[in-house]
Amino acid sequence: MIRVLICDDQWIVCEGLEAILSAESDIDVVGLAQDGVEALAKIPQVNPDVVLMDLKMPVMNGVQATRKIKSLYPAVKVRILTTYGDDEWVFDAVRNGAAGYLLKGTPRAQLVAAVKGTAAGESFVDPKVAGRLLTHFAVQGAPEADSTLLDTLTEREREVLTLLAQGKSNAEIAKDLYLSPGTVRNYISAILTKLDVTDRTQAALLALRHGLG
Repeated sequence: MIRVLICDDQWIVCEGLEAILSAESDIDVVGLAQDGVEALAKIPQVNPDVVLMDLKMPVMNGVQATRKIKSLYPAVKVRILTTYGDDEWVFDAVRNGAAGYLLKGTPRAQLVAAVKGTAAGESFVDPKVAGRLLTHFAVQGAPEADSTLLDTLTEREREVLTLLAQGKSNAEIAKDLYLSPGTVRNYISAILTKLDVTDRTQAALLALRHGLG
């Protein structure tokens, strides 16, 4: 069972997300919060696996809350879900440890898949903002990487990385390449090690910078 804490300053949004996610047999919405401070207070009480976090909130915004959560509770995964595609908010969310970024126009099925993927350790950035995110990090020089790192990958690892950079989940990559999900997880673990990055988002950005995806 995936335990989810929802944080959004609009109560109707919280309740709407709760209704969508609670309909899933393997998701349990364990709490609702209306700002980052309230979310931080509830985490030790409800022990979520995933925090679904809005960005622009009073008292403590989503970027600040993400930074605090990842500092105090590193095992808790934060998935950003917001109406805002503002570049700096996107960049800050990723820099501060967000496992991914979705806009609130995301279809229901993709939202559910994103929450499940986040719990499984997957990262995803909405395609509507991924291009600007890539451009920003390329200009800023982060994540730092040399194209020679890609040369250390096997042909199959490059195939997996290309699909990862397209935002596909482990299950989708497994289906496309006729592999088991466990084998895909092993490939991704090897890819992260070889590319010297800590998560899928950084690996995807590196791949996109060098023409994969």
